[in-house]
Amino acid sequence: MSETSVQSEQKQSSPEETFKAQTLADYRLAVESREASLIGRREVLTGKAKFGIFGDGKELPQIAWAKVFKDGDFRSGYYRDQTFMMAIGALSTQEFFASLYADTNHDHEPASAGRQMNGHFATQSLDADGNWKSIAAQKNSSADISPTAGQMPRLVGLAEASKHYRQNKGLKDFKQFSHNGDEIAWGTIGNASTSEGPFFEAINAAGVLQIPMVISIWDDDYGISVHSKYQTTKENISEILKGFQRDGEESGYEILRVKAHDYPSLIETYEKAEKIARKKHIPVMIHVTEVTQPQGHSTSGSHERYKNEQRLAWERDFDCIKKMREFIVAAGLADEEQLDALEKEAKKAARDAKAAAWKEYIAPIKEEIATVRSLLAEAIAAAPEAEAIKAMDQELAASAEPLRRDGIAALRKSLRYLRQDQSGLKERIKAWLKEQNQANHDRYSSHLYSESALSPMKVEGVAPQYSEESPNVDARIILRDNFDRILAERPEVMIFGEDSGKIGDVNQGLEGLQDKHGENRVYDTGIREATILGQGIGMAMRGLRPIAEIQYLDYLLYALQVMSDDLATVHYRSKGRQKAPVIVRTRGHRLEGIWHSGSPMGAIINAVRGVHVLVPRNMTQAAGFYNTMLDSDDPALIVECLNGYRLKEQMPDNLAEIRTPLGIPETIREGKDLTIVSYGSTLRIVMEAAEQLAEFGIEVEVIDPQSLLPFDIHHSIRESVAKTNRLLVVDEDVPGGASAFILQQIVDVQEAYRLLDSKPQCLSAKAHRPAYGSDGDYFSKPSAEDVFDKVYSMMHEFNPAQYPAI
Repeated sequence: MSETSVQSEQKQSSPEETFKAQTLADYRLAVESREASLIGRREVLTGKAKFGIFGDGKELPQIAWAKVFKDGDFRSGYYRDQTFMMAIGALSTQEFFASLYADTNHDHEPASAGRQMNGHFATQSLDADGNWKSIAAQKNSSADISPTAGQMPRLVGLAEASKHYRQNKGLKDFKQFSHNGDEIAWGTIGNASTSEGPFFEAINAAGVLQIPMVISIWDDDYGISVHSKYQTTKENISEILKGFQRDGEESGYEILRVKAHDYPSLIETYEKAEKIARKKHIPVMIHVTEVTQPQGHSTSGSHERYKNEQRLAWERDFDCIKKMREFIVAAGLADEEQLDALEKEAKKAARDAKAAAWKEYIAPIKEEIATVRSLLAEAIAAAPEAEAIKAMDQELAASAEPLRRDGIAALRKSLRYLRQDQSGLKERIKAWLKEQNQANHDRYSSHLYSESALSPMKVEGVAPQYSEESPNVDARIILRDNFDRILAERPEVMIFGEDSGKIGDVNQGLEGLQDKHGENRVYDTGIREATILGQGIGMAMRGLRPIAEIQYLDYLLYALQVMSDDLATVHYRSKGRQKAPVIVRTRGHRLEGIWHSGSPMGAIINAVRGVHVLVPRNMTQAAGFYNTMLDSDDPALIVECLNGYRLKEQMPDNLAEIRTPLGIPETIREGKDLTIVSYGSTLRIVMEAAEQLAEFGIEVEVIDPQSLLPFDIHHSIRESVAKTNRLLVVDEDVPGGASAFILQQIVDVQEAYRLLDSKPQCLSAKAHRPAYGSDGDYFSKPSAEDVFDKVYSMMHEFNPAQYPAI
């Protein structure tokens, strides 16, 4: 390049010209994003899309935020952040519309491949094979969820990961995930959603941890139709949280306030927030006020129903795009005519993007419909009841915007009228439907769990080995020694929870490990289960392998919403392009009283599909499960037996190598008369009863499924039932809880009903929580006598003469 050219380029790139060019580009983006919102609403109301929720009114603050969002940073936001995603280059306007139409092509809709409703954003942390990309070299957004404030617990973990990457020298080579912990986790939330418990819990946790978290609160004075006077004390969230403001070197927050329509102040505010959080790892709260919402909450209604004309007029006057236009003209950056031209260009771009997205979405569906109609035409000619099929074909022909389901449903119905077909047409239709079912499984039902080479289902089981020298120890020692080895070998692992650090957990499974490995590897948290789990989710999304401890299974209920809505759906809702392989450690089943001996397994397994639920009966099995899951890339809940830590177990000679396999039951007692399936602490009760039954000539086979999700993947329990022809499920959950699931898996899925000579039965706890004390336990949950009596009565029904009634 010549010297003259260099000078010319320098002249063109003067600060004033750069600011002008950037401001106009920002304005154009704001207009295009707003136009996309307006068009999107029309697409829903005209029936081309199902539902719409948009980010209109928040364009300027999101553009200001995007300017300081760097490679490696993470977003944990909600469904209003479209302009931000566009500004960082993670969302094109065409992709915005592809999401609105639920386009299942992952290339067209990279966030979720059509699985999430529009406004739910994500970037891809994994490649198509499930391997980590270099997330430190890209701008990242964790996959959104709809539940209000549900993004907050995860946000804490995303920010905490930076603290570990900065402080843990063992992570210095994890450059794929972090630049020395310089990354910020940025969150967004609406003002009304700050009323939710997870918001307050997360705000407190981040303040305690002192992590690089910046939370933007978009405040438009409403939560759908409910005004902030019903939502927030003093109608001002930053006012009531000002006690969190740091004072000098005191730990706390930096709390900033800025108006949503003040473009220069927004830029200045976000620049200030970024410097504080990135350099000092201090959390920042940005309260963005005077936000408008031009179209109301969503396409489900109009805000004219609950805002008076004075409010609506104010929103029109203080619309951020209108105010930005006024600023541009006043500053002499462009005149009205230039801005009109810019707006025209931006609006055309939005319309063109909409048209292109629709074309790409509808084309393959129309091809499928054409195939369906061709097959229906043959069916009309071949079927004796052609009129019914002809009506289906006419309905398809009349639809200008057909759905995929319309064609599939029509063909499935046509088979009813082709029952006697011998021409081969029926078989061809069935073959095409089978092919489409496979394609639709991939579109709508794949990736609930990992499908990568690191799936835990591909980890081979390794049994514990013993010798004459293998000592008998308190079972907790097996866990402790295994965790000790894990921490020494895997710098990416950290274990945390209530009482996990200094005292080594309430049952001493982590005894001495904080002193040995440091406070950033084994550490205490506050009493806040939702954000303990959120810490695990966020850190796991950034390449760490957290073990998040919930002190008791009963307390998992505080975190169940997070586990169900967020953790269990991460892999599914991103169609395999994000993962959070956190291990949730807890302890439960039989102990004492209503709040410390719960076993709500039915509630859990039906709420957390997408998380493996593992129920080891002893600590050796549990250690094997930790080893298995750390070799894999899926999340898991491991429920240790609360009353098993002081029981004696033999220390395996190969503790480091043992791997407890998922979905593989273990037969712990062989028998020929009846199959009993149980898990966890209850198995000790069952085994006691089995010995008593043997005294009366009844040999029961006892099977431990070991994991509930997945459950008996090779149907080995069916083989036992084929031998015994009788089945009893024993469970300390409530009636119809986990026992119902287990019975459904064996009788229905495994079709063991064909093998039964007696009614399959369940023996569960009472419907209430267990009462306190040993007597409370005995009369609330199954006892050895209960198991004996149940089995004996089943054998009496089979052979009253041999087993007379007791």
